[in-house]
Amino acid sequence: MEEQARSLVAQPAILGAASQGSEFAKMLRRLAKNKGAVGGGIVLALILLTAVFASVLAPEDPLKQQYTRVLHAPSRATPLGTDQFGRDILSRIIIGSRQSLQVAAIAILIAASVGTVLGLLTGYQGGWIDLIIQRLIDMQLAFPGILFALAVVSVLGPGLRNAMVAVGISLIPAYARMVRGSVLSARENAYVDAARVMGARGQRIVLRHILPNVLAPIMVLSTVGIAWAILIGASLSFLGLGAQLPKPEWGLDLAQSRDYLREAWWMSTFPGLAIMLTVVSVNLLGEGLRDALDPRLRTR
Repeated sequence: MEEQARSLVAQPAILGAASQGSEFAKMLRRLAKNKGAVGGGIVLALILLTAVFASVLAPEDPLKQQYTRVLHAPSRATPLGTDQFGRDILSRIIIGSRQSLQVAAIAILIAASVGTVLGLLTGYQGGWIDLIIQRLIDMQLAFPGILFALAVVSVLGPGLRNAMVAVGISLIPAYARMVRGSVLSARENAYVDAARVMGARGQRIVLRHILPNVLAPIMVLSTVGIAWAILIGASLSFLGLGAQLPKPEWGLDLAQSRDYLREAWWMSTFPGLAIMLTVVSVNLLGEGLRDALDPRLRTR
């Protein structure tokens, strides 16, 4: 019995080590066949590179005000036009990509880490801990994500850092529910029972035998969650609860363009396009990863 248990415990690790390279290669091939995912990945990579090298790519200081060119239309000197203070919109969009992507990255990190811990705890432990945490999650899910983020940032106060925390907290239930469901399925596997027979502690079972099985869904959810985090973060900045003036940020630039929709269409069009392109590219890549990691969901 003990030898059989040892073989069952070792089987997932042996098979995983032997097939890790081939499975990863298969996943990449399936992902490469998805034209939408490839296109989304290329656009997202360009946006990320723009954010990384924003200070080099920006043609001007995004905070520089020039009142001799207020509300200038797109031209050769200013490809995307200027705003009500004569600031270059292209420079503000390039530098603002850092703020928007930073909000999304920190928010997803908060949501994924806290939600994964809660999902692992409730899914494996069960009992009254699962009951209490699930009821708290149900209470949070009763409010839309943007409304809950508004409530959190109203308590913490306006600011980019508080917006990151608010967006991250609003996305925790999605991770907790998804991880919990995956744990409930994974803990019934034979190698988990074998690990219990071998005397492995719950923490070791969760970290070594259950967590690897939920990493793929977490990665897919994180990819899609970035789009939601960008939208919620931009919405908070649009309402004046996220990034504060004079920082360049896509949602904040949209808010400043409200009074100039007729006179200067470019003030709202180009920040809106930046948000749209980022969200669409992230969604396309997330759907492609989902189909690649789970061939049963592949689109034809």
